[in-house]
Amino acid sequence: GTFLRGVLMIGKERYSGGRHLRDSEEVEPPSVGLAKTLERFGFPLGRLKTGTPPRLDGTTIDWDACAIQPSEDPAVPFSHLRQFSGEQPPLVDAGTLINCYKSCTNEETHKLVMDYAHLLPEYDGKDGKGNGPRYCPSIYKKVERFPERTGHNSFLEPEGLSTNIVYPNGMSGPYPEDIQLKIMRTMVGLEKVEIIRPGYDVEYDFVNPQCLTHCLETKTIGGLYLAGQICGTTGYEEAAAQGVIAGANAGRAAAAASRGEAAAPFMLGRDEAYIGVLIDDLVTRGTNEPYRMFTSRAEYRISLRADNADLRLTQKGVDAGLVTDLERIAALEAREGMIEDRIDELRKFRLHVTKWAARGGNDLMGGASAHDPKKQHEVKSAEEVLGMPHVTLSAVESIVRDVQTEQQKAATDIMSGQADGDIETEEFSIMDPSPPSIYDTVEASVKYKSYVRRQHKDMASWRKAQGARIPPDVVYDHGALPTLSSEELEKLNLVRPATFADASQISGITPQSLVYLYHHVQARNKKRDRDKMQSISIAGK
Repeated sequence: GTFLRGVLMIGKERYSGGRHLRDSEEVEPPSVGLAKTLERFGFPLGRLKTGTPPRLDGTTIDWDACAIQPSEDPAVPFSHLRQFSGEQPPLVDAGTLINCYKSCTNEETHKLVMDYAHLLPEYDGKDGKGNGPRYCPSIYKKVERFPERTGHNSFLEPEGLSTNIVYPNGMSGPYPEDIQLKIMRTMVGLEKVEIIRPGYDVEYDFVNPQCLTHCLETKTIGGLYLAGQICGTTGYEEAAAQGVIAGANAGRAAAAASRGEAAAPFMLGRDEAYIGVLIDDLVTRGTNEPYRMFTSRAEYRISLRADNADLRLTQKGVDAGLVTDLERIAALEAREGMIEDRIDELRKFRLHVTKWAARGGNDLMGGASAHDPKKQHEVKSAEEVLGMPHVTLSAVESIVRDVQTEQQKAATDIMSGQADGDIETEEFSIMDPSPPSIYDTVEASVKYKSYVRRQHKDMASWRKAQGARIPPDVVYDHGALPTLSSEELEKLNLVRPATFADASQISGITPQSLVYLYHHVQARNKKRDRDKMQSISIAGK
Protein backbone atom coordinates (compact mmCIF):
# COMPACT_ATOMS: atom_id res chain seq x y z
CA GLY A 1 0.00 0.00 0.00
CA THR A 2 1.08 3.52 0.79
CA PHE A 3 3.10 2.62 3.90
CA LEU A 4 6.72 2.42 2.71
CA ARG A 5 8.28 5.50 4.39
CA GLY A 6 4.82 7.05 4.08
CA VAL A 7 4.37 10.77 4.73
CA LEU A 8 0.87 12.26 5.12
CA MET A 9 0.23 15.87 4.11
CA ILE A 10 -2.51 18.42 4.72
CA GLY A 11 -1.52 21.87 3.53
CA LYS A 12 2.07 22.50 4.61
CA GLU A 13 1.76 20.07 7.50
CA ARG A 14 3.71 16.80 7.06
CA TYR A 15 3.68 13.83 9.42
CA SER A 16 4.71 10.18 9.21
CA GLY A 17 2.02 7.62 8.46
CA GLY A 18 0.62 5.16 5.96
CA ARG A 19 -2.98 6.33 6.22
CA HIS A 20 -5.62 7.56 8.65
CA LEU A 21 -7.71 4.84 10.27
CA ARG A 22 -11.16 4.64 8.71
CA ASP A 23 -13.30 5.61 11.72
CA SER A 24 -10.73 7.28 13.93
CA GLU A 25 -8.45 10.30 14.16
CA GLU A 26 -5.48 7.95 14.62
CA VAL A 27 -2.82 7.36 12.01
CA GLU A 28 -1.41 3.98 11.06
CA PRO A 29 2.40 4.15 11.28
CA PRO A 30 4.58 3.88 8.15
CA SER A 31 6.84 0.93 7.27
CA VAL A 32 10.23 2.61 7.55
CA GLY A 33 12.25 -0.47 8.49
CA LEU A 34 10.95 -2.48 5.52
CA ALA A 35 11.80 0.35 3.13
CA LYS A 36 15.35 0.54 4.51
CA THR A 37 15.72 -3.25 4.26
CA LEU A 38 14.65 -3.26 0.61
CA GLU A 39 17.10 -0.41 -0.01
CA ARG A 40 19.89 -2.33 1.73
CA PHE A 41 19.32 -5.31 -0.57
CA GLY A 42 19.69 -3.07 -3.61
CA PHE A 43 16.06 -2.78 -4.70
CA PRO A 44 15.57 0.34 -6.87
CA LEU A 45 13.13 2.61 -5.00
CA GLY A 46 11.21 5.69 -6.13
CA ARG A 47 8.52 8.01 -4.69
CA LEU A 48 4.86 8.20 -5.72
CA LYS A 49 1.89 9.99 -4.23
CA THR A 50 -1.85 9.65 -4.07
CA GLY A 51 -4.66 11.46 -2.31
CA THR A 52 -8.06 10.94 -0.75
CA PRO A 53 -10.91 13.49 -0.56
CA PRO A 54 -12.51 14.82 2.62
CA ARG A 55 -15.28 12.72 4.16
CA LEU A 56 -18.58 14.60 4.38
CA ASP A 57 -21.47 14.49 6.85
CA GLY A 58 -24.39 13.19 4.79
CA THR A 59 -26.94 14.79 7.14
CA THR A 60 -25.68 18.24 6.05
CA ILE A 61 -26.07 17.61 2.28
CA ASP A 62 -29.08 18.92 0.34
CA TRP A 63 -29.71 15.68 -1.53
CA ASP A 64 -32.72 17.07 -3.42
CA ALA A 65 -30.46 19.63 -5.13
CA CYS A 66 -28.16 16.89 -6.46
CA ALA A 67 -28.76 14.59 -9.42
CA ILE A 68 -29.67 11.06 -8.34
CA GLN A 69 -27.51 8.19 -9.62
CA PRO A 70 -29.60 5.08 -8.87
CA SER A 71 -28.14 1.62 -8.36
CA GLU A 72 -28.64 -1.07 -10.99
CA ASP A 73 -31.87 -2.98 -10.46
CA PRO A 74 -31.76 -5.81 -11.27
CA ALA A 75 -28.04 -5.91 -10.54
CA VAL A 76 -25.62 -7.88 -12.71
CA PRO A 77 -23.33 -9.88 -10.37
CA PHE A 78 -19.58 -9.89 -11.02
CA SER A 79 -19.58 -13.62 -10.38
CA HIS A 80 -20.57 -15.83 -13.32
CA LEU A 81 -21.63 -18.41 -10.76
CA ARG A 82 -24.21 -16.01 -9.32
CA GLN A 83 -25.26 -14.94 -12.80
CA PHE A 84 -25.74 -18.58 -13.78
CA SER A 85 -27.93 -19.27 -10.74
CA GLY A 86 -29.89 -16.01 -11.22
CA GLU A 87 -29.04 -14.71 -7.73
CA GLN A 88 -29.50 -11.08 -6.76
CA PRO A 89 -27.60 -9.30 -3.96
CA PRO A 90 -29.50 -9.18 -0.63
CA LEU A 91 -30.13 -5.42 -0.85
CA VAL A 92 -31.84 -5.81 -4.23
CA ASP A 93 -34.13 -8.54 -2.90
CA ALA A 94 -34.85 -6.47 0.21
CA GLY A 95 -35.47 -3.28 -1.80
CA THR A 96 -32.98 -1.32 0.33
CA LEU A 97 -30.50 -0.20 -2.32
CA ILE A 98 -28.55 2.99 -1.61
CA ASN A 99 -28.38 5.70 -4.27
CA CYS A 100 -25.38 7.84 -5.12
CA TYR A 101 -25.82 11.45 -6.20
CA LYS A 102 -23.97 13.84 -8.48
CA SER A 103 -22.80 17.36 -7.78
CA CYS A 104 -20.45 19.50 -9.84
CA THR A 105 -17.71 22.08 -9.39
CA ASN A 106 -18.12 25.53 -10.93
CA GLU A 107 -16.11 28.64 -11.72
CA GLU A 108 -16.25 29.79 -8.07
CA THR A 109 -14.85 26.40 -7.02
CA HIS A 110 -12.06 26.66 -9.59
CA LYS A 111 -11.13 30.19 -8.45
CA LEU A 112 -10.65 29.00 -4.87
CA VAL A 113 -8.71 25.94 -6.05
CA MET A 114 -6.20 28.15 -7.88
CA ASP A 115 -6.17 31.05 -5.37
CA TYR A 116 -5.07 28.72 -2.56
CA ALA A 117 -2.68 26.58 -4.60
CA HIS A 118 0.25 28.11 -2.70
CA LEU A 119 -0.98 26.28 0.43
CA LEU A 120 -0.64 22.82 -1.15
CA PRO A 121 2.14 20.49 0.12
CA GLU A 122 5.66 20.33 -1.23
CA TYR A 123 6.53 16.76 -2.17
CA ASP A 124 9.76 14.75 -2.31
CA GLY A 125 9.16 13.47 -5.85
CA LYS A 126 9.13 15.22 -9.22
CA ASP A 127 10.92 18.39 -8.08
CA GLY A 128 8.46 19.06 -5.29
CA LYS A 129 5.34 18.61 -7.45
CA GLY A 130 4.73 14.99 -6.46
CA ASN A 131 4.30 12.06 -8.79
CA GLY A 132 0.61 11.27 -8.62
CA PRO A 133 -1.88 9.25 -10.69
CA ARG A 134 -2.46 10.77 -14.12
CA TYR A 135 -5.96 9.34 -14.48
CA CYS A 136 -7.49 10.10 -11.08
CA PRO A 137 -5.94 13.52 -10.43
CA SER A 138 -6.61 15.94 -7.59
CA ILE A 139 -9.10 18.75 -8.14
CA TYR A 140 -6.14 21.13 -8.42
CA LYS A 141 -4.60 19.09 -11.25
CA LYS A 142 -7.95 18.97 -13.07
CA VAL A 143 -8.41 22.73 -12.93
CA GLU A 144 -4.77 23.35 -13.89
CA ARG A 145 -4.83 20.94 -16.85
CA PHE A 146 -8.25 21.90 -18.20
CA PRO A 147 -8.66 25.67 -17.68
CA GLU A 148 -11.36 25.77 -20.37
CA ARG A 149 -13.68 23.52 -18.34
CA THR A 150 -16.32 25.31 -16.27
CA GLY A 151 -17.12 22.25 -14.15
CA HIS A 152 -16.04 18.76 -13.09
CA ASN A 153 -18.45 16.09 -11.84
CA SER A 154 -18.24 14.79 -8.30
CA PHE A 155 -20.17 11.66 -7.34
CA LEU A 156 -21.33 11.63 -3.74
CA GLU A 157 -21.00 8.05 -2.52
CA PRO A 158 -22.44 6.93 0.85
CA GLU A 159 -19.80 4.79 2.59
CA GLY A 160 -22.20 2.22 4.02
CA LEU A 161 -25.60 1.17 5.32
CA SER A 162 -25.06 2.25 8.92
CA THR A 163 -23.10 5.48 8.54
CA ASN A 164 -23.74 9.05 7.41
CA ILE A 165 -20.22 9.42 6.01
CA VAL A 166 -20.13 10.38 2.31
CA TYR A 167 -17.16 10.10 -0.08
CA PRO A 168 -17.07 12.95 -2.69
CA ASN A 169 -15.40 11.13 -5.56
CA GLY A 170 -13.07 13.29 -7.63
CA MET A 171 -12.48 15.95 -4.98
CA SER A 172 -9.12 15.01 -3.48
CA GLY A 173 -6.99 18.03 -2.68
CA PRO A 174 -4.81 18.32 0.45
CA TYR A 175 -5.53 21.99 1.23
CA PRO A 176 -5.75 23.09 4.88
CA GLU A 177 -9.05 21.89 6.35
CA ASP A 178 -10.72 25.34 6.37
CA ILE A 179 -9.91 25.78 2.65
CA GLN A 180 -11.27 22.30 1.85
CA LEU A 181 -14.54 23.33 3.52
CA LYS A 182 -14.70 26.59 1.50
CA ILE A 183 -14.13 24.66 -1.74
CA MET A 184 -16.75 22.02 -0.97
CA ARG A 185 -19.39 24.62 -0.04
CA THR A 186 -19.24 26.23 -3.51
CA MET A 187 -20.86 23.10 -5.01
CA VAL A 188 -24.56 22.44 -5.62
CA GLY A 189 -26.15 20.65 -2.66
CA LEU A 190 -23.08 21.18 -0.48
CA GLU A 191 -23.67 24.83 0.48
CA LYS A 192 -24.02 23.88 4.19
CA VAL A 193 -21.96 20.71 4.23
CA GLU A 194 -19.72 19.81 7.16
CA ILE A 195 -16.47 17.86 6.87
CA ILE A 196 -16.07 14.89 9.20
CA ARG A 197 -12.42 14.28 8.24
CA PRO A 198 -10.29 16.40 5.90
CA GLY A 199 -8.74 14.95 2.78
CA TYR A 200 -4.99 14.40 2.65
CA ASP A 201 -2.18 13.23 0.37
CA VAL A 202 0.31 10.46 1.07
CA GLU A 203 3.75 10.08 -0.50
CA TYR A 204 5.44 6.71 -0.31
CA ASP A 205 8.24 4.52 -1.66
CA PHE A 206 7.71 1.97 -4.40
CA VAL A 207 9.97 -0.68 -5.94
CA ASN A 208 10.74 -0.49 -9.66
CA PRO A 209 8.78 -3.53 -10.91
CA GLN A 210 11.41 -4.30 -13.56
CA CYS A 211 13.25 -6.15 -10.79
CA LEU A 212 10.43 -8.75 -10.71
CA THR A 213 9.68 -11.85 -12.78
CA HIS A 214 6.28 -12.44 -14.41
CA CYS A 215 5.38 -14.47 -11.28
CA LEU A 216 6.02 -11.26 -9.25
CA GLU A 217 8.95 -12.94 -7.50
CA THR A 218 11.93 -10.64 -6.97
CA LYS A 219 15.01 -11.46 -9.03
CA THR A 220 17.26 -10.44 -6.13
CA ILE A 221 15.78 -12.65 -3.40
CA GLY A 222 14.21 -15.98 -4.34
CA GLY A 223 10.93 -16.71 -2.58
CA LEU A 224 10.13 -13.02 -2.00
CA TYR A 225 7.05 -11.83 -3.91
CA LEU A 226 5.78 -8.26 -4.25
CA ALA A 227 2.24 -7.17 -5.11
CA GLY A 228 0.23 -3.97 -4.97
CA GLN A 229 1.13 -0.31 -4.80
CA ILE A 230 4.67 -1.32 -3.81
CA CYS A 231 5.06 -2.26 -7.52
CA GLY A 232 4.10 1.22 -8.74
CA THR A 233 0.43 0.74 -9.54
CA THR A 234 -2.62 2.50 -8.19
CA GLY A 235 -4.63 0.64 -5.56
CA TYR A 236 -7.92 -1.27 -5.79
CA GLU A 237 -8.19 -3.60 -8.81
CA GLU A 238 -4.60 -3.19 -10.02
CA ALA A 239 -3.24 -4.03 -6.56
CA ALA A 240 -5.68 -6.90 -6.00
CA ALA A 241 -4.88 -8.45 -9.40
CA GLN A 242 -1.19 -8.65 -8.50
CA GLY A 243 -2.11 -10.19 -5.15
CA VAL A 244 -3.87 -13.05 -6.94
CA ILE A 245 -0.75 -13.91 -8.99
CA ALA A 246 1.87 -13.29 -6.29
CA GLY A 247 -0.19 -15.14 -3.68
CA ALA A 248 -0.82 -18.08 -6.01
CA ASN A 249 2.84 -18.43 -6.89
CA ALA A 250 4.06 -17.98 -3.31
CA GLY A 251 1.58 -20.58 -2.05
CA ARG A 252 2.36 -23.07 -4.81
CA ALA A 253 6.13 -22.59 -4.29
CA ALA A 254 5.83 -23.14 -0.53
CA ALA A 255 3.64 -26.23 -0.97
CA ALA A 256 6.00 -27.71 -3.57
CA ALA A 257 9.07 -26.98 -1.39
CA SER A 258 7.48 -28.87 1.50
CA ARG A 259 7.39 -31.91 -0.82
CA GLY A 260 10.95 -31.35 -1.98
CA GLU A 261 9.76 -30.27 -5.42
CA ALA A 262 9.82 -27.11 -7.53
CA ALA A 263 6.51 -25.52 -8.52
CA ALA A 264 5.75 -24.66 -12.12
CA PRO A 265 5.20 -20.89 -12.37
CA PHE A 266 1.59 -19.69 -12.63
CA MET A 267 1.46 -16.91 -15.22
CA LEU A 268 -1.16 -15.28 -17.42
CA GLY A 269 -0.27 -14.06 -20.92
CA ARG A 270 -1.20 -10.74 -22.52
CA ASP A 271 -3.60 -12.64 -24.77
CA GLU A 272 -5.27 -14.39 -21.83
CA ALA A 273 -6.14 -11.69 -19.30
CA TYR A 274 -5.83 -8.02 -18.38
CA ILE A 275 -3.85 -9.26 -15.36
CA GLY A 276 -1.34 -10.62 -17.90
CA VAL A 277 -1.16 -7.22 -19.65
CA LEU A 278 -0.75 -5.40 -16.33
CA ILE A 279 2.10 -7.59 -15.08
CA ASP A 280 3.90 -7.74 -18.44
CA ASP A 281 3.78 -3.94 -18.71
CA LEU A 282 5.16 -3.56 -15.19
CA VAL A 283 8.01 -6.08 -15.31
CA THR A 284 9.17 -5.27 -18.86
CA ARG A 285 8.59 -1.50 -19.07
CA GLY A 286 8.46 -0.37 -15.46
CA THR A 287 6.53 2.78 -14.61
CA ASN A 288 7.32 6.33 -13.63
CA GLU A 289 3.82 7.20 -12.37
CA PRO A 290 1.07 5.22 -10.61
CA TYR A 291 0.07 2.64 -13.24
CA ARG A 292 -3.61 2.30 -14.16
CA MET A 293 -5.06 -0.55 -16.23
CA PHE A 294 -7.00 0.43 -19.36
CA THR A 295 -8.54 -1.78 -22.03
CA SER A 296 -6.51 0.16 -24.61
CA ARG A 297 -3.27 -1.26 -23.16
CA ALA A 298 -4.20 -4.76 -24.42
CA GLU A 299 -3.50 -5.97 -27.95
CA TYR A 300 -6.33 -8.51 -27.73
CA ARG A 301 -8.94 -6.47 -25.90
CA ILE A 302 -11.78 -7.68 -28.14
CA SER A 303 -11.14 -11.17 -26.76
CA LEU A 304 -10.62 -10.02 -23.15
CA ARG A 305 -14.20 -9.33 -22.15
CA ALA A 306 -16.02 -9.46 -18.84
CA ASP A 307 -18.58 -11.87 -20.28
CA ASN A 308 -15.97 -14.55 -21.06
CA ALA A 309 -13.66 -14.18 -18.04
CA ASP A 310 -14.71 -17.55 -16.63
CA LEU A 311 -14.24 -19.26 -20.02
CA ARG A 312 -10.71 -17.85 -20.28
CA LEU A 313 -9.47 -18.31 -16.74
CA THR A 314 -11.39 -20.80 -14.61
CA GLN A 315 -9.82 -23.88 -16.23
CA LYS A 316 -6.34 -22.37 -15.75
CA GLY A 317 -7.21 -22.00 -12.07
CA VAL A 318 -8.39 -25.60 -11.93
CA ASP A 319 -5.19 -26.85 -13.59
CA ALA A 320 -3.07 -24.89 -11.09
CA GLY A 321 -5.01 -26.17 -8.09
CA LEU A 322 -6.39 -22.72 -7.32
CA VAL A 323 -10.03 -23.44 -8.18
CA THR A 324 -11.51 -26.43 -6.35
CA ASP A 325 -15.16 -25.42 -5.94
CA LEU A 326 -17.09 -28.21 -7.67
CA GLU A 327 -20.17 -26.01 -8.16
CA ARG A 328 -18.08 -23.40 -9.99
CA ILE A 329 -16.44 -26.01 -12.20
CA ALA A 330 -19.82 -27.58 -13.04
CA ALA A 331 -21.29 -24.15 -13.82
CA LEU A 332 -18.40 -23.42 -16.19
CA GLU A 333 -18.86 -26.71 -18.02
CA ALA A 334 -22.61 -26.14 -18.30
CA ARG A 335 -22.17 -22.58 -19.57
CA GLU A 336 -19.54 -23.64 -22.13
CA GLY A 337 -21.90 -26.33 -23.43
CA MET A 338 -24.88 -23.97 -23.63
CA ILE A 339 -22.85 -21.33 -25.51
CA GLU A 340 -21.47 -23.86 -28.01
CA ASP A 341 -24.92 -25.37 -28.56
CA ARG A 342 -26.57 -22.01 -29.18
CA ILE A 343 -23.92 -20.85 -31.66
CA ASP A 344 -24.20 -24.22 -33.42
CA GLU A 345 -27.99 -23.80 -33.67
CA LEU A 346 -27.53 -20.30 -35.15
CA ARG A 347 -25.01 -21.66 -37.65
CA LYS A 348 -27.34 -24.42 -38.83
CA PHE A 349 -30.48 -22.29 -39.26
CA ARG A 350 -30.54 -20.80 -42.77
CA LEU A 351 -33.01 -18.55 -44.56
CA HIS A 352 -33.13 -16.58 -47.80
CA VAL A 353 -31.93 -12.99 -47.44
CA THR A 354 -35.27 -11.66 -48.71
CA LYS A 355 -37.10 -13.66 -46.04
CA TRP A 356 -34.80 -12.37 -43.30
CA ALA A 357 -35.56 -8.83 -44.51
CA ALA A 358 -39.31 -9.52 -44.78
CA ARG A 359 -39.45 -10.72 -41.18
CA GLY A 360 -36.93 -8.38 -39.57
CA GLY A 361 -37.22 -5.26 -41.72
CA ASN A 362 -34.71 -3.71 -44.09
CA ASP A 363 -32.48 -2.63 -41.21
CA LEU A 364 -31.87 -6.26 -40.30
CA MET A 365 -30.26 -6.98 -43.65
CA GLY A 366 -28.53 -3.68 -44.30
CA GLY A 367 -31.23 -1.67 -46.06
CA ALA A 368 -33.47 -1.91 -49.10
CA SER A 369 -30.75 -3.69 -51.09
CA ALA A 370 -31.92 -6.86 -49.32
CA HIS A 371 -34.83 -6.91 -51.81
CA ASP A 372 -32.53 -6.73 -54.84
CA PRO A 373 -33.65 -9.48 -57.31
CA LYS A 374 -30.03 -10.63 -57.51
CA LYS A 375 -30.26 -11.64 -53.85
CA GLN A 376 -33.38 -13.76 -54.21
CA HIS A 377 -31.38 -16.97 -54.12
CA GLU A 378 -28.86 -15.81 -51.50
CA VAL A 379 -29.10 -17.67 -48.21
CA LYS A 380 -27.62 -16.61 -44.86
CA SER A 381 -27.36 -18.46 -41.59
CA ALA A 382 -28.64 -16.94 -38.36
CA GLU A 383 -25.01 -16.71 -37.25
CA GLU A 384 -24.10 -14.63 -40.33
CA VAL A 385 -27.09 -12.33 -39.82
CA LEU A 386 -26.18 -11.78 -36.16
CA GLY A 387 -22.68 -10.79 -37.26
CA MET A 388 -24.10 -7.78 -39.12
CA PRO A 389 -24.13 -4.29 -37.50
CA HIS A 390 -27.16 -3.26 -35.39
CA VAL A 391 -28.58 -6.80 -35.33
CA THR A 392 -29.31 -8.17 -31.86
CA LEU A 393 -29.36 -11.75 -30.73
CA SER A 394 -32.92 -11.40 -29.44
CA ALA A 395 -34.13 -10.17 -32.87
CA VAL A 396 -32.49 -13.12 -34.66
CA GLU A 397 -33.79 -15.65 -32.14
CA SER A 398 -37.30 -14.22 -32.47
CA ILE A 399 -37.27 -14.77 -36.24
CA VAL A 400 -35.84 -18.27 -35.88
CA ARG A 401 -38.51 -19.10 -33.33
CA ASP A 402 -41.33 -17.79 -35.59
CA VAL A 403 -40.11 -19.81 -38.56
CA GLN A 404 -39.68 -22.96 -36.49
CA THR A 405 -43.17 -22.53 -34.99
CA GLU A 406 -44.68 -22.16 -38.48
CA GLN A 407 -42.77 -25.22 -39.69
CA GLN A 408 -43.96 -27.23 -36.70
CA LYS A 409 -47.60 -26.19 -37.29
CA ALA A 410 -47.35 -27.08 -41.00
CA ALA A 411 -45.90 -30.48 -40.10
CA THR A 412 -48.63 -31.10 -37.55
CA ASP A 413 -51.33 -30.17 -40.09
CA ILE A 414 -49.88 -32.58 -42.67
CA MET A 415 -49.55 -35.39 -40.17
CA SER A 416 -53.15 -34.92 -38.99
CA GLY A 417 -54.46 -34.80 -42.55
CA GLN A 418 -55.56 -31.16 -42.37
CA ALA A 419 -53.12 -30.23 -45.13
CA ASP A 420 -51.53 -31.92 -48.14
CA GLY A 421 -47.80 -32.38 -48.53
CA ASP A 422 -44.84 -34.51 -47.67
CA ILE A 423 -42.87 -34.25 -44.47
CA GLU A 424 -39.76 -35.93 -43.23
CA THR A 425 -40.21 -37.78 -39.99
CA GLU A 426 -38.11 -35.49 -37.83
CA GLU A 427 -38.72 -33.76 -34.55
CA PHE A 428 -39.14 -29.99 -34.76
CA SER A 429 -37.51 -28.06 -31.93
CA ILE A 430 -38.33 -24.44 -31.11
CA MET A 431 -35.43 -22.17 -30.16
CA ASP A 432 -35.88 -20.70 -26.67
CA PRO A 433 -34.46 -17.22 -25.94
CA SER A 434 -30.88 -17.32 -24.70
CA PRO A 435 -30.86 -16.99 -20.89
CA PRO A 436 -29.03 -13.99 -19.37
CA SER A 437 -26.17 -16.28 -18.28
CA ILE A 438 -25.08 -16.83 -21.91
CA TYR A 439 -26.75 -14.00 -23.89
CA ASP A 440 -23.83 -11.51 -23.91
CA THR A 441 -21.22 -14.19 -24.61
CA VAL A 442 -23.13 -15.71 -27.55
CA GLU A 443 -23.76 -12.28 -29.09
CA ALA A 444 -20.19 -11.04 -28.59
CA SER A 445 -18.58 -14.30 -29.80
CA VAL A 446 -20.49 -14.12 -33.09
CA LYS A 447 -20.24 -10.37 -33.65
CA TYR A 448 -16.52 -10.06 -32.87
CA LYS A 449 -15.34 -13.20 -34.70
CA SER A 450 -14.07 -11.38 -37.80
CA TYR A 451 -12.58 -8.55 -35.72
CA VAL A 452 -10.67 -11.04 -33.56
CA ARG A 453 -9.16 -12.59 -36.70
CA ARG A 454 -8.15 -9.16 -37.99
CA GLN A 455 -6.73 -8.22 -34.58
CA HIS A 456 -4.49 -11.30 -34.55
CA LYS A 457 -3.38 -10.55 -38.13
CA ASP A 458 -2.52 -6.92 -37.24
CA MET A 459 -0.50 -7.98 -34.22
CA ALA A 460 1.35 -10.67 -36.20
CA SER A 461 2.44 -8.11 -38.83
CA TRP A 462 3.35 -5.66 -36.06
CA ARG A 463 5.60 -8.19 -34.30
CA LYS A 464 7.50 -8.75 -37.57
CA ALA A 465 8.03 -5.00 -37.88
CA GLN A 466 9.39 -4.25 -34.40
CA GLY A 467 12.95 -3.89 -35.68
CA ALA A 468 11.94 -1.22 -38.23
CA ARG A 469 13.40 2.23 -37.70
CA ILE A 470 11.37 5.35 -36.95
CA PRO A 471 12.60 8.39 -38.91
CA PRO A 472 14.02 10.99 -36.50
CA ASP A 473 11.96 13.80 -38.05
CA VAL A 474 8.54 12.19 -37.34
CA VAL A 475 6.20 14.83 -35.89
CA TYR A 476 4.35 13.61 -32.81
CA ASP A 477 1.20 15.72 -32.65
CA HIS A 478 -2.53 15.29 -33.08
CA GLY A 479 -2.35 16.66 -36.62
CA ALA A 480 -0.18 13.78 -37.80
CA LEU A 481 -1.36 11.15 -35.32
CA PRO A 482 -4.97 12.00 -34.39
CA THR A 483 -5.75 8.68 -32.67
CA LEU A 484 -2.93 8.90 -30.13
CA SER A 485 -3.63 10.26 -26.66
CA SER A 486 -1.98 13.37 -25.25
CA GLU A 487 -0.03 11.15 -22.85
CA GLU A 488 1.34 9.04 -25.69
CA LEU A 489 2.36 12.07 -27.78
CA GLU A 490 4.01 13.64 -24.73
CA LYS A 491 6.08 10.50 -24.04
CA LEU A 492 7.03 9.93 -27.70
CA ASN A 493 8.23 13.53 -27.97
CA LEU A 494 10.25 13.11 -24.79
CA VAL A 495 11.89 9.76 -25.70
CA ARG A 496 12.06 10.08 -29.54
CA PRO A 497 12.46 6.27 -30.00
CA ALA A 498 14.76 5.13 -32.82
CA THR A 499 12.89 1.87 -33.54
CA PHE A 500 9.45 0.43 -32.97
CA ALA A 501 10.99 -1.99 -30.48
CA ASP A 502 12.17 1.06 -28.49
CA ALA A 503 8.72 2.65 -28.75
CA SER A 504 7.08 -0.53 -27.46
CA GLN A 505 9.11 -0.26 -24.24
CA ILE A 506 7.67 3.16 -23.33
CA SER A 507 5.14 2.80 -20.53
CA GLY A 508 1.74 4.14 -21.55
CA ILE A 509 2.08 3.59 -25.33
CA THR A 510 -0.71 1.19 -26.28
CA PRO A 511 -0.27 -1.64 -28.82
CA GLN A 512 -2.96 -0.19 -31.09
CA SER A 513 -1.17 3.18 -31.11
CA LEU A 514 2.07 1.44 -32.07
CA VAL A 515 0.27 -0.26 -34.97
CA TYR A 516 -1.18 3.13 -36.03
CA LEU A 517 2.26 4.75 -35.80
CA TYR A 518 3.72 1.90 -37.87
CA HIS A 519 1.13 2.40 -40.64
CA HIS A 520 1.74 6.18 -40.49
CA VAL A 521 5.51 5.73 -40.94
CA GLN A 522 4.94 3.18 -43.74
CA ALA A 523 2.61 5.59 -45.59
CA ARG A 524 5.11 8.41 -45.04
CA ASN A 525 7.97 6.30 -46.43
CA LYS A 526 5.93 5.27 -49.49
CA LYS A 527 5.08 8.92 -50.20
CA ARG A 528 8.75 9.87 -49.86
CA ASP A 529 9.74 7.10 -52.31
CA ARG A 530 7.04 8.18 -54.81
CA ASP A 531 8.17 11.79 -54.60
CA LYS A 532 11.78 10.71 -55.08
CA MET A 533 10.93 8.63 -58.16
CA GLN A 534 8.91 11.50 -59.55
CA SER A 535 11.87 13.88 -59.09
CA ILE A 536 14.20 11.44 -60.85
CA SER A 537 11.70 11.10 -63.70
CA ILE A 538 11.43 14.87 -64.12
CA ALA A 539 15.24 15.27 -64.00
CA GLY A 540 15.59 12.56 -66.67
CA LYS A 541 13.33 14.47 -69.04
